Amino acid sequence: MKLIDMTVTNFTNEVDSNSPAPGGGSVAALASDIGIGLSRMMAHLSFGKKKYEALDDAVKEEFEVRFDKLGKIREEMSRLVDEDTQSFNEFMKALKMPKDTFKQITERQQAMADATLYSIKVPYKTAALSLDAIKELEFLVDNGNRNAITDIGVGTLMLCTGLEGAILNVKVNLMSLENKELAKKYADSCAEMLEQGKEMRDKILNKIHSAIE
Repeated sequence: MKLIDMTVTNFTNEVDSNSPAPGGGSVAALASDIGIGLSRMMAHLSFGKKKYEALDDAVKEEFEVRFDKLGKIREEMSRLVDEDTQSFNEFMKALKMPKDTFKQITERQQAMADATLYSIKVPYKTAALSLDAIKELEFLVDNGNRNAITDIGVGTLMLCTGLEGAILNVKVNLMSLENKELAKKYADSCAEMLEQGKEMRDKILNKIHSAIE
């Protein structure tokens, strides 16, 4: 069974076990998945309401475009919950390959290099998609249902957890990447994404706190 298809209880019990996967990468993707869901819930609760319908048509059109974009990001994020665990399993499979002959050693080294890069690319994608989602939220906060503003606030926090959690997984796997030039590119990009995410998080949450005080 796919992780994403498990009940909440079964998933959390699987995390709370002696199995190393699903681990932080899959949980980070799930956090972002839930964060997007909460943000879209706020939008769902805006459609048809008097205040929303009174908005300028251009504003409503952009609101719906951002809502739809979040839906597409969420579809991909849901897939990454399982793919992150898959990437870990691929690395463990490579690690267990035989190494008795020169040919086996060479094949094992290549498989481990490929698996290492895969284990970097998957959480990197989680982080990048999380940031893409966060970029859509401020407009929803400004124009959506004020009664659900704290839901999108929690969604923002979940997305930022997913973003930073995924970056942690990228960074730990970069330690095993032999191509140091590529490792630096990934590290620099992660640092930039994290900074952008924190800036947007603070801006959004400050607006939300101000709206409910």
